[in-house]
Amino acid sequence: MTTDEGEQYGAEEDPYALVLRPAWAPVFLRLANGRRIRMPVRRWHEPPTADDETVLERCVGPVLDVGCGPGRLCRELLSRGVFALGVDIAPRAVALTCAQGGLALCRSVFDRLPAERAWQTILLIDGNIGIGGDPYGLLRRCGGLLAPTGRLVIEAEPEDVEECSAVRYEGPHGRCGPPFPWARLGLRAVHGVAADLAFNVTDQWTSGHRRFATLMHARIGI
Repeated sequence: MTTDEGEQYGAEEDPYALVLRPAWAPVFLRLANGRRIRMPVRRWHEPPTADDETVLERCVGPVLDVGCGPGRLCRELLSRGVFALGVDIAPRAVALTCAQGGLALCRSVFDRLPAERAWQTILLIDGNIGIGGDPYGLLRRCGGLLAPTGRLVIEAEPEDVEECSAVRYEGPHGRCGPPFPWARLGLRAVHGVAADLAFNVTDQWTSGHRRFATLMHARIGI
């Protein structure tokens, strides 16, 4: 999208800032093909839903919540006595998580993290398989963070899609943040990436309109 198509946020503004505000006005993900997808921002700021519960019940601690946002999942796990740490690139996301009783670090998943190769569960929920626009690089990195018997719990797109492109967050009145790389993968694509990286898909399920999968190292998840 060019500035002719809508007022653009300053290039210095974190594009993620739009979705860290509880949404009274809609926020969209603007894809490279022009399609807009409404982001479920309010859900991210509210207690876990019944769909989220299907993820939480599959978590074995310690849990690393990658792209934790306001931290609804890692905070809920801590309240249940399951150690969980969120990581997010946005200082505001980390501040929101910690202010509400969670634990989080302002760090990229590709930075050095505590307890590498010791996490029993890594969460890539709310489309976070798309982080960095490179699912292979992301899952390879997450595999290096997992304990040998650990699992990745991934939320896939509800549609059968596999695409990597530059996208933007779009707020009210067509105002757009700067572009950033992102990927969207349906379950079929998740299976393909998993197989290429020697992961087994050990579980997959649908809850409401959302689709999920659990991956383990192939030598374990037989």
